[in-house]
Amino acid sequence: MTRRAVAMLAALAALTLSAGCGTIVQGIAAGDGPGPGTGDCTATGDEGPPTRVAIDHNGFEAKHIGHTADGGQFFLTEPFDPGTEGDDNARGFVALYLFTADGTFTKAEIDEADTRAETKRIMRQRLDELGKVTSDRIEVAPFEVKEFGESFGLIATAPATADDIWWVTAQPGDYMAFSAPWDCGEYDT
Repeated sequence: MTRRAVAMLAALAALTLSAGCGTIVQGIAAGDGPGPGTGDCTATGDEGPPTRVAIDHNGFEAKHIGHTADGGQFFLTEPFDPGTEGDDNARGFVALYLFTADGTFTKAEIDEADTRAETKRIMRQRLDELGKVTSDRIEVAPFEVKEFGESFGLIATAPATADDIWWVTAQPGDYMAFSAPWDCGEYDT
């Protein structure tokens, strides 16, 4: 293997590993490179509480987002409760969140999944139930629902101090974190 090939493989491995390690994840439209909203995300503007949050489709946490045949929006995801350190009480879930065409939250279907195989089975079932979908950018309102003793959703959190900012996080598990500008489509992990 040439030095160039080794360097390219190392760079690819670093990029792949960093996607889930506290880095900004940009969206990729299904099959055609960077999606909408992946341009200049440093613009300032409305940094107050969000009415809508954009999420660009990508191959990571936002792999199963988009629009249903009737124009509604969906977000199928795998929230988790990491449990208590030292205990074996972590829990995994599959959550399907449904929204109207304008991004208003309408429904959550949440299942607890004990194994990876069960998670995959439930994900396939939920995708099949949606019917024909388009995987693309969604713009949805923050929301919160309680189930299994947990708070689920895209939950808006007000600044705790004057130096803090508004956040919207995917919960439980805090595995996607959004901040202004809300129409950017990117998130931190």
